[in-house]
Amino acid sequence: MSFSHFNKDGRARMVNVQEKPRTVRKAVAQSKIRLSSALYTAIHDQSLQKGDPLSVAQVAGVMAAKKTPDWIPMCHPIMIQGTDIDFRFEEDEGDHLLVITATVTVEANTGVEMEALTAVSAAALTFYDMCKSIDKGMIIEETLLLTKTGGKNGDFHHPRTQSHD
Repeated sequence: MSFSHFNKDGRARMVNVQEKPRTVRKAVAQSKIRLSSALYTAIHDQSLQKGDPLSVAQVAGVMAAKKTPDWIPMCHPIMIQGTDIDFRFEEDEGDHLLVITATVTVEANTGVEMEALTAVSAAALTFYDMCKSIDKGMIIEETLLLTKTGGKNGDFHHPRTQSHD
């Protein structure tokens, strides 16, 4: 059996995507953070000493999407055409959740799933860093790929989600 990311000598390699067609590709990923009522209130009252955690997390997510090949060894450096990070608060069984969604688009011969997942992960970690003085008990949970479109393997929509196109 041969593996796509290993050469004939069994050593790691980056797959050659030169022969794959350039198509418009989009990936949407999501991460959730469970947080305390005290933190939720501080964010909405704009009383965090470090400032607005969502603004900083937004920039971190965009930067992380662009730097994904620096984090994930076999990811190809690609020219991302767009990255957007969205935040919304939800309630879940009396807890507060911050839902972070990243949408990354490109016209290329490789996909952007890892870029979207890296974006939400960095945004979640940055949010934690900005808010840890009030709530060290935050839980970063359920990071997943919601959808991906384009490419030879076709579209993917996570069975546990609604459409986010």
